[in-house]
Amino acid sequence: MDILDRIKQTVDGQPIVLFMKGTPQFPMCGFSSRTAQVLQAVGAQYHSVNVLEDPEVRANLPRLSNWPTFPQLFINGELIGGCDITVELYEKGELQQLVAEAGRA
Repeated sequence: MDILDRIKQTVDGQPIVLFMKGTPQFPMCGFSSRTAQVLQAVGAQYHSVNVLEDPEVRANLPRLSNWPTFPQLFINGELIGGCDITVELYEKGELQQLVAEAGRA
């Protein structure tokens, strides 16, 4: 399977997907750690992909999403953004709503 198809299948197959450096339990960068923390704070059930373990995903996801950095959060197949945007949505109370809607979709 082509790498772009594999990425699309991952994004479309889960309501919430976080492409990050490391894992939620062992993040390998501060931005990935902070993003996982706010998702945990809102009780999100999500699928994570460790881009450090899959160089093809790390190299090609930015082409697909038009977002150059990691982490990248997708909800219902749509790119939400990286750490700063996710934290901002959390602080405004909007992340909780997005997560709740993803659970109903």
